[in-house]
Amino acid sequence: MLETLAALLVFQTIGEMLAFAARLPIPGPVLGMALLLAFLLLNPNAAPRWRETGVGLLRHLSLLFVPAGVGVMLHVSRLESEWLPIVVAVVVSTALAIAVAALVVHWAMRWTGHDEATPVADKKQEPKS
Repeated sequence: MLETLAALLVFQTIGEMLAFAARLPIPGPVLGMALLLAFLLLNPNAAPRWRETGVGLLRHLSLLFVPAGVGVMLHVSRLESEWLPIVVAVVVSTALAIAVAALVVHWAMRWTGHDEATPVADKKQEPKS
């Protein structure tokens, strides 16, 4: 687990260096994640080694929200004065995220050949005529 955690940090660092050197508008951790995805796609046998680290990070994901909560508490007065634009931004961005996710799922289902009306589990059990 320690090796894969260190490798995650290496991918993040490489992503940060690429974003900085190329002056890309993409955050370094996102580039690092794309590099990790490419690595795992090119080396499918490496994926099981990364499972334990991924599960461990997901198990403690809630701890990553503590700094954000502290940051929110530091700006309570600003939240009180600007609550309406914040609420509108959160509602609109959530609606857009749901719409984009639905479009991506629809596109992926068409791309993979799955019928929208037939769930994948039922499709496998259909009798052949």
